[in-house]
Amino acid sequence: MGGEDVDATREADPAWLALHAEREALERALTLAQARQKFSSDPQTAAGARRDEAELLVSLDRVLTLIRAAEYRRRPNARRW
Repeated sequence: MGGEDVDATREADPAWLALHAEREALERALTLAQARQKFSSDPQTAAGARRDEAELLVSLDRVLTLIRAAEYRRRPNARRW
């Protein structure tokens, strides 16, 4: 039953929801950038999409790190640094 309480708290936490919304938006943008690279007949558009992909990957890594940190903090007896 304790895990259910953590899940309910996680779902009610606006910061948690915001992180996952940002992750979802980044994943969608990343998919579009990859499609622009793959299907563009214009080399400049494909190059711009590659740059966008690199920036989006950095942002996605940042958000996933924040999500992992938030998950860790929710664990019972989590260590604080």
